[in-house]
Amino acid sequence: MSMLNTKVLVLNRSYLPVHVTSVRRAFILLYQDIARAVDEQYRTFDFASWSELAVSVEHDSIGLVSRVVRVPRVVLLLTYDRVPKRHVRFSRYNIYARDEDTCQYCGQRFARIDLNLDHVLPRSQGGLASWENVVCSCHRCNRRKGGRTPEQAGMRLLKRPTRPHWTPFVVAAFNLRRYREWGPFLNPVDVSYWNTELEP
Repeated sequence: MSMLNTKVLVLNRSYLPVHVTSVRRAFILLYQDIARAVDEQYRTFDFASWSELAVSVEHDSIGLVSRVVRVPRVVLLLTYDRVPKRHVRFSRYNIYARDEDTCQYCGQRFARIDLNLDHVLPRSQGGLASWENVVCSCHRCNRRKGGRTPEQAGMRLLKRPTRPHWTPFVVAAFNLRRYREWGPFLNPVDVSYWNTELEP
């Protein structure tokens, strides 16, 4: 994979993670003065000042015509202050993400093409299509369970399905190769500490 296609964490101006983009797009945002690069000490840099930073062995870099430039792993948008939606859409993609591409009956992880969705309480018995009633299932376990409840089929769920409280891009960020520079911004404890409303 080209260094320009590796990933960069994007923060809103309140330092909350809102997106994951490519290095190529991050450099465009820096060059157009839409974002600032953020270093390990939380200092921010525009394109010119970032490109003047020394590149060390521990930093990824790309070569330009006249010099080598350090790759930013975190960028801060200057004017974007929205936060990611807290409502997670009930979709096949998000159910797979919630269940980590793992069959909720046998516990094996599969490629998404080898998974399907199973109604814990079958629709034939009044089960609804909801976060609390739909799980990932491999084809073999789904056939074995058939139109029965797990108890009726002598099967056991790994965990009770629930509505997730994350935003889909955060799960994608955790599933991608993570960079140490992302840590402080994806750690829920740090995020909640910095973003808890203070009393007047």
